[in-house]
Amino acid sequence: MRIQNLAIIFIIIMLPIALVFLYYIDAQRNTIELQISYDAKLDNATEATIQAFQMNTANSSTSDIVNSKIRDIEAAANSFFTALATDFNLAGYNSDALKGYVPALVFTMYDGFYIYSPFENTLDEETANNLATNPSAEYHADEQVTGLKPYIYYSCRYKTGNIDVVITYSLDNYITIQGTANGKYINDAGYLINNITNINESAETLTYRGVTIGKESALSEYIGDERFTYIKINGAKYYYDASANGGSGDWFQLLNGERIYPQGAFNSVENDMAYRYYKEAADFRNRIFNEYQLGNLKASDAVDSNGQPLQALTDADGNVIYDFINQGDYKIFAYQENGISIEEPNSNFNQHRMAVIRYVIESNLSVALANYNSYRGNIEYNFQMPKLAEEDWDNILNNVSVISFLQGLSIGGKMYNGYSVINNNINEEVVTENSIYITTTDGYFHKITSTELPTANNLDRGVFNIDFTKKNYYEDDGTIHYYHPQTHLGCYHCYVLQNSNTIVDNVYKYLDSISTTDTGKKVASLYYTALGRERYSMYKVFRNPTEHKALFAP
Repeated sequence: MRIQNLAIIFIIIMLPIALVFLYYIDAQRNTIELQISYDAKLDNATEATIQAFQMNTANSSTSDIVNSKIRDIEAAANSFFTALATDFNLAGYNSDALKGYVPALVFTMYDGFYIYSPFENTLDEETANNLATNPSAEYHADEQVTGLKPYIYYSCRYKTGNIDVVITYSLDNYITIQGTANGKYINDAGYLINNITNINESAETLTYRGVTIGKESALSEYIGDERFTYIKINGAKYYYDASANGGSGDWFQLLNGERIYPQGAFNSVENDMAYRYYKEAADFRNRIFNEYQLGNLKASDAVDSNGQPLQALTDADGNVIYDFINQGDYKIFAYQENGISIEEPNSNFNQHRMAVIRYVIESNLSVALANYNSYRGNIEYNFQMPKLAEEDWDNILNNVSVISFLQGLSIGGKMYNGYSVINNNINEEVVTENSIYITTTDGYFHKITSTELPTANNLDRGVFNIDFTKKNYYEDDGTIHYYHPQTHLGCYHCYVLQNSNTIVDNVYKYLDSISTTDTGKKVASLYYTALGRERYSMYKVFRNPTEHKALFAP
């Protein structure tokens, strides 16, 4: 056979194969491009969600109250679907159509989380009776609605011997204990902190990690162009207006941009919140060991709702991350172990705390996504929990976050199954170790790890990062004004360029290392004072607001 004939036969055989192969490569390229495009659209919508939540809570003085928080979260969820529909508009999907492909939105909060997803409406008896006479009511029994499901706490049950307690964890070292131990009923809460010594109740001073903590001068911030002294109690700020009440002075609260008088009387001349934070933590430790006798409670005592030991927590590849059963002799309330204090990020307590939070989120979210299959309508897709990357879990376990899921959309060669995790590092929900900045007398604020910090004499105060964000208030005529409560400017090198910050994994050890100098000790003092003040001032469900507020009357 001549070579020309062989060439023709080769072309006849290989050309269809090459065309099919090129078509396959092109289809794969289109699929990857769509995957990347949809990932970006989902990230953008999730970013819009967290920004809406941040803006709503920053300008709402009632954002820590449950009803107000639910309102803010629902508004943020609406922002998600609006942003998602805008990005997907050219792809032919509107907001209503896209809702069918979003099995859940998750809002992780300070001590629990909300899941925004479809559910069947269940009416109480009173509402059901009202419907009999008002058939045009907004909701009906067994109607499918989309909204926030009940709040789920980061809780874990522990059972051993005569101890049966539930511990609720948070994004910091605050816990709530409920249950029975040694015949005693427990309903208590507090911060777990080591290294508290030299408590002087009469002078209201103590020592924490070698730094003296006591009263600090009165706090003040701007509302518009006026600067007011204030005190923050249980998440609410109360301002003193010396010109009010005919010049006699009065206290007001800024509620959704409007001043509300009067609010009672408070002693804000010297702020002792930081002292209370550490003193109450020391008292809480004493109750845990002496009154409740929980010192021997172990991580391996954790059980599920059926009383069975918790199974090991694994990553996306099946590798064991945390084995609840085989934690050996590790005790939950080990305040000092291997030179590491309980409040430090690498302590055994914090590893256990994060494992519990992840276990609660994963188990509840898996059920929610699996149950969504009964609500999916005509969408031919099996909705299920995707594998979240470990770096995403690190962000979820340490910050207020939004987790969004988008599944079931066709992207050519496969069905899209994506998720997005976006954090909110500036919020009223939690005061993390990175939430405190140091102000200086020259009008700037710095991160505590900045090499641009001036000498001790020029250091002023530790300030919560949210107090540098823009807020608004309303005049009597309805005119809106924007302002910054604290007018310091961010250090260009440490805040803008971020090229003068020392990278540290453990803020506590870092401050220990620099406390050998006067400047370092002053930084540590300002930081620990601000951290204690802001954490103590946060809203806590466990407190009785009226009784707590009464503690600060003059």
